[in-house]
Order: sequence, then structure tokens, then C-alpha cells
Amino acid sequence: MVTTTRDLEAAAATAPIDSLAKAFEFLAELQHPTGYWEAEMVWNSMLASQWVIVQKIVGRLDAIPDDTRARIVKQYEVTRTPEGGWGMHGEGGPYVFMTALGYVALRLLGLPADHPLCAPALKWLKAQPGGVTSIPSWGKFWLSMIGLYEYEGMNPIPPELFLLPDWVPLHPNNYYCHTRYIYLGIAYLYGRRFKCEIGPIRDSLRRELYDGGYERVDFAAHRHDIAATDLHVRPSAPLRALYDTLHQYEKRPVGLLRARALKHCFTRIVYEQEASRGQGLSPVNGLLNCLALFAEHHPLLESSLAAMESWKWEDEAEGIRYCGAHSTSWDTAFGMRAMLEAPARVVTGATASAALKKAYDWLRDAQMQSELPDYEVERREPILGGWCFSDGVHRWPVSDCTAEAITALVEAHDADGLIAEDARISDARLEAAARFILRRQNKDGGFGSYESRRGSLILEHINPSEMYGNCMTERSYTECTASCVGALARFRSRYPATLRDDIDRAVDRGVALLRARQLADGSYLGFWGVNFTYAIFHVVEALRATGVPASDPAIARAIEWLLGKQKRDGGWGEHWKSALTDTYVEHPESQAAMTAWALLALMEALPPTHAAVARGVECLRKMQLADGQWPRQSQSGVFFSTAMLDYRLYKDYFPAWALARFSRLSSS
Repeated sequence: MVTTTRDLEAAAATAPIDSLAKAFEFLAELQHPTGYWEAEMVWNSMLASQWVIVQKIVGRLDAIPDDTRARIVKQYEVTRTPEGGWGMHGEGGPYVFMTALGYVALRLLGLPADHPLCAPALKWLKAQPGGVTSIPSWGKFWLSMIGLYEYEGMNPIPPELFLLPDWVPLHPNNYYCHTRYIYLGIAYLYGRRFKCEIGPIRDSLRRELYDGGYERVDFAAHRHDIAATDLHVRPSAPLRALYDTLHQYEKRPVGLLRARALKHCFTRIVYEQEASRGQGLSPVNGLLNCLALFAEHHPLLESSLAAMESWKWEDEAEGIRYCGAHSTSWDTAFGMRAMLEAPARVVTGATASAALKKAYDWLRDAQMQSELPDYEVERREPILGGWCFSDGVHRWPVSDCTAEAITALVEAHDADGLIAEDARISDARLEAAARFILRRQNKDGGFGSYESRRGSLILEHINPSEMYGNCMTERSYTECTASCVGALARFRSRYPATLRDDIDRAVDRGVALLRARQLADGSYLGFWGVNFTYAIFHVVEALRATGVPASDPAIARAIEWLLGKQKRDGGWGEHWKSALTDTYVEHPESQAAMTAWALLALMEALPPTHAAVARGVECLRKMQLADGQWPRQSQSGVFFSTAMLDYRLYKDYFPAWALARFSRLSSS
């Protein structure tokens, strides 16, 4: 059917307030009583498996009630791949790493080897070239700690690395913080060859995992073996040479140096546990730190084990699992921005205004308002003024989370009568947030996430993770840069005399980097979302916030790219494989979140009556379910190139935001 201009004008005149109202009502129902929004950021079974192994090591697994065990097993049931194993994420194939750890965890939980969950997993493992001996290095390490592999079969991660002078490029202090703290725990436990007896099941698992007998396996011969299913970045020749050198050193490590290195690493682990209130930067390093505390009989063990439960998610449908991160501040800021975008009559309505006031109070109070003690000693950056991705308990604030929080708060101030004067965040605290962001700017004008970049990108050539890419040092991320530039520009417009020279310089440099990042076809590569669509949304928002006109060539080219990717049903859909290949891969179906990203970018440059906008809005309306939400679809987030994530609220607040912008523009 041909859509005429008159039809489009009529559609714009009757903006989808009904769809928007339902979306806001659904979001309001999801809001926590204290004011925040958060839904699960779904990853994979790795963390649950490691949690089970840790509980076994510290002697607590046997005390877990049967109903809790059943709920943990439920998660393995719903995440198993058709092949019978477990993978990096919900839409990928099985990995030897996740499958081996999952099999071991299920057996430790009491399932027999012939259980319908265990038997297919073991069959798949044995069908892989090399079987369990080809498990990546992280798997070799976890299995070695419970006597199911041998440390000589693992490429060394000696604690002495942390004793290197700071000026040495290889010093872990130069690594990306997640990588740095994971390898801090691994180095400590590897350095003392930590191993725990798990009882009679050890010998049963050895027989099951290794045909021909565990004692006959030459583990050292498999140091460099990595399953093809798991491999993303093959260790480079320099890294393999370094491994081989360290392997020789490990035959006769210098005793006094090893003891000093272990003490140094453990001191840093204790600092991290105290600073993060037991949670760790993430559960990945938090669980490793728990094992280090257990090995040293340290009194922080009890509180750290309890804090690990903060990473747990649980429901009837999918059982108990552990997430890689909490997105509390992130989701709350975007939920606020979605509602604040609506026409004034909607924002001041009962549903939106009540939700916004509660969200404002929660987000205001989630800011880091005190500094970490002795942060310089641990090579941490100042945290004062920042917001974390999560609720802030672990005190690891992030640049773009701070940026989106600032934006949400100052936009709430612009809504007449919404936030009372005595409830508003102070100007001084907003200035502290701006200072926090400014510290994360890199020399090239882009912005890192937790820190500004320390090490050279050459460090990627010694990436030891094998399963992940782009994980060795902070980068100038397109999305972080866009969020930070946009927030600083919005702060500048409201506080023109505060930090003016610093902010002008930072914004100009950030915009220059964003312009330089544009590809020849007008698109942008993302890093934290899938992928081109996500990056363009952020960049166009940022450029417009700084005053770049909609007619600017960079914006015009990005808009043209989006128009060329619109699907026949009016939506947009990008497949997660785009993040693996850095080449646009179209998804067979329109995705609600990606359609919203595209629309939000388009409406920065095009009127709501434009055919592409109207068709996109209609696509969102048709996809919306009766209760106001949108259906759960494909992966929309990513980190470290391969770890695809399902941000379960992306499908709801981004479409609500797009409908809100359409409604506001149509009614203006």
C-alpha cells in the first residue's frame, strides 16, 4: 500500500500516545520501590559453574539445600545448547570451557554421570579434538585447582609480574582493570599452586573426563592447545615465547622473590575486597579473591562469600544464575531519559512524574561522594563524583555511566515543577561529576571507561585470554566518548562558567575523535552494543548535544546509512555477529531496541513526518505487547568482542524513548 504525505501527516498528528502510555505504565510497574530500574544482563553459565566450584573448595557445597540445588540445575537446563553443552551466550554454540566447567559443577552438585544433562555434555566434550586437554587457559587453571588438570599444563601467570617496575610496558597496572584484577587473582593462586582436595568424586571425574587414564596424560604437552570452538585470539608468537621462557622459570622459581610476589599480590587482593565491600570489580575476580582469602585463612572470607550473593539472579522460569555485572544506574538513567523525552503533559502526568521523582532520588544518592583511601597505592583512579554501572556498592564508577546520570539529572531539572529545589543534587556534586569524566579522557580526545588509557594498544599482542578480544587496555570507545561529550555539553549549557576552558577543550577534542572515527560509508563501529546501529545512535545524540547542526556532513552521512538499512517492515535489525566481524550483518527480524536506536538518531535530523520515521514508529507499535512491553529478542550488548549480552530492559526503555521523542516532536 502506498503511504501518502497526507497519511504520514495524519499519523504524526495522532501521535502514539496510547502506545507510549502503555510503555510508561509497564516501566513504572518494573521500578523498584526505592526508585531504580534494573533488569538482568544475561551472559552465560561460567559464573554459576565457578560459584559451585568455589563452594566445594571452601566446604559449603554439601550444606546447600536440595531446592537450591534444583534451581541451580534449572539454569543449566534452560541454557544448554542443542549440542548438549554450554556456550559464551544464549545464541552461540558450545564451548569446551563452559561445557567442561558446567559438567564438573553438575557432578559436584550430585548429578550422576548418566544424567540427561551430564551425559550429552560429556559426549560432546569427548568429540572435540583434544577433549578437555584443549580447554583454554582459564579452564586449565580452574580444573587444576581441584585436581582435574595439572599446573604444568597451564601457561604460567607468575605473581612476579606484579613486582615489575611501573615503567615496564608489560606491568599489569597498565592493563584494563577487569583484566588486571582477574589476573591478579590467577597469579596469586597459580604462584602458590593452590589445590584443594574435593574428595572421592575427584577420581570419578578424572575417569570420566580423560579416556585412557588421568595419570597417562602429558599435561605439559598441551600447554598451547586451545579448542577451536573457544578460540578468538590465538596467542601471538611473542606471547608464546614469553610463556615458554616463564615455563622454564617455573621449574625453579626464586623462592624469596616468589614469596615477596605472593605477599604483594595478596595485599592488593585484600585492598580490592575492602574497597569493593567484598563484591570485587566483578564476580569473575571476586570469586578468585575468595579463594585467595580461603588459602590464607583471612577473616574477610566470610563477608566476601556473602557479598558474592549480590551477583545472583533467580526466578521460577530460569532458576539461579550469576550475572557478570549489575546495570542499576545505567538502566535508571536511561529509564529517566525515556520518560523525560515525552511531551510535557505526559511527563507531568501521574505515572511518569511519580516514577521520575523516585528515580531521581535514587540516582542522585548513587553518586560516589567519598574518595577511596590510599587509592594511589593501588593505582586506582579517583572515584569522587562518579556513578557506577551498578548501584555503587563496589565503588568502581564508569565514565559513560556518570555521563548518562548527569544527563538524566539535569534534564529532570528542566521539567517544570518536577523536582523540588530542596531535593535537587547540588551544583558542587554535578561539578565533581564533570571533573570525574574529564579525568577519563585519553590523549587522542576519546574517553575510556573506568580509567583513561595507561598502556599501549601493543599490549593486545600479548592478550592471554584466548576467548576474548580487545581486553588488554582501556580504549577510546566510540560510545563512551559520545556519552561523555554529550553530558559535558549539557552541563556546559546549564553551568557556562564552571570548568569552562576544560570542558570546551574536552568537548572539541571528543567531537574531533568522533568525526575521525566515521567510516567511509557513514557508519560507526561500536564496542559495547550491537554494533553499528548502537554506535550511530550515541554519536548522533552527542553531536547534536554539542550544537552540531543536523545538516552537518557527519550526521547526514550517518542518517543516510541508517536509511539504507531500514527493513521492509519499517524496523531495523542487526545481528550480533556484526560485533565479531566488524562488518554489518543484518538480522532476519526487526529488533525493538535497534529500531529505537535508529529512530532516536533519525529524529535528531529528520521530522516525524518523514516516511522512514513514521514507518519505524509503526513497526514499534506493532511489535509492542498488550501489557506495554516488547518481546525478548536477540543479543543487543557485547564486551570484549565475543561476550554477547542480553540487556533485558533495552527492549523496553529504548522503544519507549523513541515513541516519546516522536510524540513530543509531533505535538510541538
